[in-house]
Amino acid sequence: MPGPPVTASTGVKVRVVTLKINEHDIGARETDSILDVAQANNIRIPSLCFLEGLSTWGACRLCVVEIEGYPRPVSACSTTVSEGMVITTHSDRLKRYRRTILELLFAERNHVCSVCVSNGHCELQDLAAECGMDHVRVPYRNQPYAVDSTHEMYRVDHNRCVLCTRCVRVCDEIEGAHTWDVMGRGIECQVITDLNQPWGDSSSCTSCGKCVQVCPTGALVKKGTAAGEMEKHDEFLPYLAQMRGNR
Repeated sequence: MPGPPVTASTGVKVRVVTLKINEHDIGARETDSILDVAQANNIRIPSLCFLEGLSTWGACRLCVVEIEGYPRPVSACSTTVSEGMVITTHSDRLKRYRRTILELLFAERNHVCSVCVSNGHCELQDLAAECGMDHVRVPYRNQPYAVDSTHEMYRVDHNRCVLCTRCVRVCDEIEGAHTWDVMGRGIECQVITDLNQPWGDSSSCTSCGKCVQVCPTGALVKKGTAAGEMEKHDEFLPYLAQMRGNR
C-alpha cells in the first residue's frame, strides 16, 4: 500500500510509494520521476538531454528503462513512479538500444573528437565510452552544417549539435531571453537564434553564456579555446532555477 502523505516544499501533500529498481526496494514520492529516484539512490541511468534545473524534454531516449508489465521501454526522465513498479535499468536490450542511439547521433553529424575543443570534456563522448560504443555501424550522413562565429564571445557549430535543446530551455526558463529556438523537422532540425538570424545580430541575446555552459558537446563554445580546452560548468542551474521559481 502507498505510504502516508508527506508535505512537499510547495505545501502540497504527496504520497510515498514503494517500488523496485534493479531488485532494490526503494521509497519515493509519487511526483518523482524514475530518473530522480534513481539518482537519489546512486543508481546510474545514462542521459543526455536531461539537466537538473531545466524542464524535462525526453528527446534523447538514452535514459530508457524497462518496467514490468509495460510493452516497451519508457524514458526515465519523463515517467513518474507509482506504487509497485518493478524497474530494470541495464538489461541487454537497453544496452543495445543506448548504443544504437549513440551511433545514430554520431552518424547524423560530425563528431570527430580529436579536433573538438570539448574533447575530454564532452558528455556525448563520455556516454559513448560508458555504453561501449567504439565504432559506428550505420552510414554517416556527411552533410556539412554552418559554423556561426558572428558573436563576439561565443561560437555555434551545428555540426556538433545533438538537438538536446538545453540551450533553448536555459535561455527561456532561466535567463528569460528566449533567444534560442528550434527550426525545421526531423533530421533537418537546427537550433537558431531569434528568427534564424546570425547570433551576433541577435537583439535578444544578453551574452550571459548560460547556453554555452549547459551544452553537452562542442556545439556551443567560447571563442579562443583550442582542442580539448573547453570545460563547461552547469552547477549554477539548480540554484538559479530555485530562485526563479521563488519569484
